[in-house]
Amino acid sequence: MATSQRQWGVTPPISDGLPSDTERAANDALIEELKRQNNFEGNEEKERRKTTLQSLQKITVEFVRHVSRKQNLKQDVIDAAGGKIFTFGSYRLGVYGPGSDIDTLVVVPKHVHREDFFEHFPPILVKMAPPDAIKEMTPVPDAYVPIIKLEFSGISIDLIFARLDVHSVPASLNLKDISILRGLEDRDLRSVNGTRVTDEILDLVPQQKTFRTALRGIKLWAQRRAIYANVIGFPGGVAWAMLVARVCQLYPNATGSVIIGKFFRIIGKWGWPQPVLLKTIEDGPLPVRVWNPRVYNGDRFHLMPVITPAYPSMCATHNITMSTKTILVRELDRGGDIADKIFLGQMQWKDLFTKHSFFTDGFKYYLSIIAASRSKDAQHLWSGLVESKVRLLVLNLETQGSIEVARPFNKGFDRVHHCKDENEIEAVISGDLKYQARDIKTETTDAIKDPTHSVAAEGGADGMAMPDSSCEVSVNGHEVYSIYTTTYYVGIELVQDATKSLNISYQTKEFKDLCLNWQNYNAEQNSLNIIHTRNYDLPSDVFGPGETKPSRPKRKISKKSEPIGAKRRLDISGAEVCVPTGPFEQEAASENAERELEGVKRV
Repeated sequence: MATSQRQWGVTPPISDGLPSDTERAANDALIEELKRQNNFEGNEEKERRKTTLQSLQKITVEFVRHVSRKQNLKQDVIDAAGGKIFTFGSYRLGVYGPGSDIDTLVVVPKHVHREDFFEHFPPILVKMAPPDAIKEMTPVPDAYVPIIKLEFSGISIDLIFARLDVHSVPASLNLKDISILRGLEDRDLRSVNGTRVTDEILDLVPQQKTFRTALRGIKLWAQRRAIYANVIGFPGGVAWAMLVARVCQLYPNATGSVIIGKFFRIIGKWGWPQPVLLKTIEDGPLPVRVWNPRVYNGDRFHLMPVITPAYPSMCATHNITMSTKTILVRELDRGGDIADKIFLGQMQWKDLFTKHSFFTDGFKYYLSIIAASRSKDAQHLWSGLVESKVRLLVLNLETQGSIEVARPFNKGFDRVHHCKDENEIEAVISGDLKYQARDIKTETTDAIKDPTHSVAAEGGADGMAMPDSSCEVSVNGHEVYSIYTTTYYVGIELVQDATKSLNISYQTKEFKDLCLNWQNYNAEQNSLNIIHTRNYDLPSDVFGPGETKPSRPKRKISKKSEPIGAKRRLDISGAEVCVPTGPFEQEAASENAERELEGVKRV
């Protein structure tokens, strides 16, 4: 690998040494493990993606021509109008795998408007695509970043739109020049910056191949450890990419395996809230906000700021909370210990990618947030809206002095229930799984990939109307009601030796009010409940193959009455509920509390 005299990033490298034979061998072993973990896509799938993007490019050009003709523009203007697609995200970075979506930007000249995109692009897409190639198309014109989500030939596509202040968009256009940002609306600027940020990241790493290997490893690790979810309060894909890129800059000639090992120690010990920068923050010609904690008070509260390199720079990690930061630091420390042992030959790469222990031994106490609807379509939207607010519940829980950590799990669990009457429906929406449909498998929200849910979870729910449809189905010849629930779990870690009561009724009520006051909430369709769940009462379907569900500790029998530790009171519904402090194994001290907890079924 050739060394370079260029300084990568805002500081000189820590080391520009060439890799040793041991480090090269570790890198080969890493790549082999990533292949075993099905992290790479086959050649056939790659070609299908390329073909799909080529089709989208042709469709984009035809869409622009169609709109131009409707405006009665001259033929030479129509012929020159152009139109171009750009990719960003994991596909553009080159770290996509089987089932990954393609983030795609449609760029058009100034005479084509967003209304044209949502009115004319979908029918042209359906007309020009191969028969039955388009599935699950969901346009969301009023989202923070307006989007069309669809499935094209089995590939999930996220289409966003940007209208440039130019007369034509030739095939040779690139988006790196800041001048193209002049005259853009805020939504267009946000759309264009997805591609600009991705391209800047690739330009700012010393070796793209090394960067991609390391990023694949870090992404897989973060996903397995359930710390990959921007909406919930963990870093998302672009943030993890920038963090890996920064370590690549500090070790410009290292292998991907070394970058991963250094990553855990450097990012784990980073001097937060010092920002992670890939280059000096740029000033520009536009009257837009650029991340600057000296100017903007809100920027001072970012706990782990990772700043995008493209103008106007923004913080990609503003959603991180005190709890998710605590979890991230713990996981980085754990990852560093494993990586050290890998290089010592004491562990293997597969040990780094072991699954999280959120349910098996992560916590003793959980909050179960149950979003329910009486139709499947309504549930996709409602559960997405609730998911988009879970981070705000975590922020409120962190204000309770007896809570050390409130960790949200990064996906929801979708279940279907069959009920005969309103009493059974009431039990289901209160958390009872007795009526769950046994022939319908519980699935996680990330596996379902419903476009309506995804858009709502990412903040686009306000632009979507609540569907109103029947939930009656026939099961074994009997008419029953199908109730759809999505449950989100928040693990609660209590402060050790705290003696004051733990009352979170205000936090949970505020969260519920926030969701129920949503403009499209339908009381006849939707409901929201929060229940306290002990680890041994977690549903079996949250555990994977080979995982052991926590068991209820045996009650210790004392021959005589002895003083017991102070008790916390866990109050989420106005009812006082006792939960023991000190050694949580003192089940004898909380027998009455457990009986009370059985009655706390909803907020």
